[in-house]
Amino acid sequence: MVNQLKKFVEYIRVYSKYVDFTLLISYVVLCLIGLVMIYSASMVAGPRGMLTGGNGTVSSTYFYVRQLFSVILGFGIVFFMAYFMHINIIKDKRVQQISIFGMLIILLLTLIIGTKVNGARSWINLSIMSLQPSEFLKIVTIIYLAYIYDRKKRLNEMSLDLLAPLILIGICSGLVLLQPDLGSTMLIMMIIGCIFLYSGIAFKPMMIMGGIVASATLVVMLGTYIATGNFLLEHQTERFEVMNNPFKDESNSGYQLSNSLLAIGNGGLFGRGLGNGIMKLGYLPEPHTDFIFAVISEELGLIGVLVVIFLLFFIVYKGFLYAALAHSLFYKLICVGVASYIGIQTFINLGGVSGLIPLTGVPLPFLSYGGSSMLSLSIAVGLLLMASKHVKQEAEQHTYSKRK
Repeated sequence: MVNQLKKFVEYIRVYSKYVDFTLLISYVVLCLIGLVMIYSASMVAGPRGMLTGGNGTVSSTYFYVRQLFSVILGFGIVFFMAYFMHINIIKDKRVQQISIFGMLIILLLTLIIGTKVNGARSWINLSIMSLQPSEFLKIVTIIYLAYIYDRKKRLNEMSLDLLAPLILIGICSGLVLLQPDLGSTMLIMMIIGCIFLYSGIAFKPMMIMGGIVASATLVVMLGTYIATGNFLLEHQTERFEVMNNPFKDESNSGYQLSNSLLAIGNGGLFGRGLGNGIMKLGYLPEPHTDFIFAVISEELGLIGVLVVIFLLFFIVYKGFLYAALAHSLFYKLICVGVASYIGIQTFINLGGVSGLIPLTGVPLPFLSYGGSSMLSLSIAVGLLLMASKHVKQEAEQHTYSKRK
């Protein structure tokens, strides 16, 4: 037993030189900040029944404990992926097939038997927790496209090799859109776009693919116009109007954004103090999820906001840095996919709660309450750590070869 423990410790010590601890520490710190802020945002509103959609009250620690469980599970996933999981596992054809077709089946089941929350049938109730499959589709999109385009040697002409994976991902994204979850669908499309830019696909087929996507978007908008008389659904049009002037109807359609802006403005330089926020007490509809940034702004001020943004930016920066250093296209696309996932989702959330873009209901990475989001993002960080480990090993082998 003692010898096995020594071997385990030695294994961790040896492989730690390939693990990017700055990346790992940034992830851990963001998760811990998220835990603290979720407790602060829900400790009063939870017992008053403000966060359960009229389904009764919960204890002051209800959301904190559930998020703590997700964070601990996320830590375990990241540790396992960084030290014990070989990236070749996700290069296996059977694993890829199970991932993409399994996701397709789960998304279909979500539409049939899923639980409806805030008007979207996006959840599957597993008793111990609710699962949001669209969060994991982001991960499947990254690893599936990285796997497919790494295997294809000719990306200079339009072919089925380019179209087939996009058709599968497009069908899955369409199922997410039908829930309806426009925010997640947009995010997945943007991740695909970033992967395309780094994949080495020639300009002509990329323009053709862009034309296909634009045409599909026009068809959807035309169908919406025929069905409703408008190019956008009523609630989508309303969000654009609210973005332009949230205080015009602040007691109705502008309620969320106007209170979010007030919370951000209330924070000042150093904030009102941890736990002392006012807007979370019934003014912000989802202070522990979509509007956690507004709570952070009010209680921790500009200093706290800058720390959070810096840590998120640092993870994104590391992703693109390793993408630039990687010799393998597979590792490059994994890094780009993860960096774009975290970076774009951060922008969509911060842009929504600050009025820069329309609200979409996308959570703030690592900080918003949500088990599915936390697990998906933890897997993403694990993928980035795995890829960065191999990039470092490649660089070490290259340096050794030059010395010989």
